[in-house]
Amino acid sequence: MDEIIIGRESPLGADLALLFERHTAAMHEDTPPGSIHMMDAGRLCDPSISFFVMRRAGHAVGMGAVKDLGDGGGEIKSMHILAEARGHGLARIMLNHLIIEARTAGLQRLSLETGSQASFEPARTLYRTAGFTECAPFADYGPDPNSTFMTCLLR
Repeated sequence: MDEIIIGRESPLGADLALLFERHTAAMHEDTPPGSIHMMDAGRLCDPSISFFVMRRAGHAVGMGAVKDLGDGGGEIKSMHILAEARGHGLARIMLNHLIIEARTAGLQRLSLETGSQASFEPARTLYRTAGFTECAPFADYGPDPNSTFMTCLLR
């Protein structure tokens, strides 16, 4: 497999359109519109968000972000690996990178919202194996039967 590089980039990068298109399509596949909490590229430019791109042989194959919630906690946003790049552990590599970045930023807790549908089970399993456990809604989220909320203390 080609070398994998993850770097901080602007979510408005010209070659990131495919990642955002696929991420948007995946979120709309089986989630009602009112339960989709993803952020588009423009909203990911917020100064409280650190956005990262995973590249293989120079091509963008994944993305993820950490939003500083301002209370010692952070939130994982817009984590996505292109379908044709899956099956090589890239999601775990990206998640580990986001956890390290959150620790480096001094965050004490990292949380996330993901779908509760069966299609999101691989994501929930990945997060569980990284030490995340289910929790109550956090930040501005409210209860939603289509959402699973998870958190992990950073040590």
